[in-house]
Amino acid sequence: MADHTEARPTEASLRRALHRAAEGRALDVDEAAALLTARGEPLDQLLSVAGDIRDAGLRDAGRPGVVTFSKNVFIPLTRLCRDRCHYCTFATVPHRLPAAFLERDEVLQIARDGAAQGCKEALFTLGDRPEERWPAAREWLHERGYDSTLDYVRASAIAVLEETGLLPHLNPGVLSWADLQRLKPVAASMGMMLETTATRLWSEPGGPHYGSPDKEPAVRLRVLEDAGRVGVPFTTGILIGIGETLTERADSLFAIRRAARQYGHIQEVIVQNFRAKPDTAMRGMPDAELHDLAATVAVARILLGPGPASRHRPTSSPASTTCCCAPASTTGAACRR
Repeated sequence: MADHTEARPTEASLRRALHRAAEGRALDVDEAAALLTARGEPLDQLLSVAGDIRDAGLRDAGRPGVVTFSKNVFIPLTRLCRDRCHYCTFATVPHRLPAAFLERDEVLQIARDGAAQGCKEALFTLGDRPEERWPAAREWLHERGYDSTLDYVRASAIAVLEETGLLPHLNPGVLSWADLQRLKPVAASMGMMLETTATRLWSEPGGPHYGSPDKEPAVRLRVLEDAGRVGVPFTTGILIGIGETLTERADSLFAIRRAARQYGHIQEVIVQNFRAKPDTAMRGMPDAELHDLAATVAVARILLGPGPASRHRPTSSPASTTCCCAPASTTGAACRR
């Protein structure tokens, strides 16, 4: 993949962007990118500005100073996927699994165990359309009378909702407008990470999303918009530290804001930091720094305003005072896995 380094914003541009943010002025992409470089005292100022926005939203919501979490049970319906993301440790290959999918009874047992421990939601996670890559997935679905993974997702969500009372939150990846319409009646909400608007990270050999058809940014942006048109409460977010420039990272946040403002359906925005994992193509890449994560959470809050909940994924980093001070309004999900 070609080198796409960019000139680092000057201290003067950072000070100007901080001043504008503190005054509540509208920021452009370049100013947001400058704020992402904040460290030391400028980072403290950035966190303070974003924290004030968060606190105002919490007061307006009638819960001043209260940061929330959601109790949900994690249901990995399948770990097979047609994509080949170079950092992923969730997706695997058929011979490493006892079966291509969890059976319906296994899904229900996980959900019942979660309900018994006080969970309210069933978080369905899975890879994108694995039957289009893996014969084992196609055969498993066919043997049980399902035409596609999404058919089985829908049936599983109905079973969990009817038999346990947990509210399904579905993360099946890229969906069409028709898919969203079909799944909406059986799900309290759905989600899909935008991750990045940087097309080159998908199109250029060596990029983290190269060879992954569902990671084309234009496709994922279309899903965000279609979810809004259908009226699906939606969770999305960005993944930082995968080779994007600061301008590209800021542009990704602006793209989420555009969808949120147009349709009002974005309920939560996640900022997830990349961490190198063994046995992945990106195992030699440096981790995204914690101060980088904190600055990005703050910029997300400033750009998105007090409305959508923002969070950093608590399982993605070691415990850190810096992250705990970042202006998120939720820690997200407390999952039973």
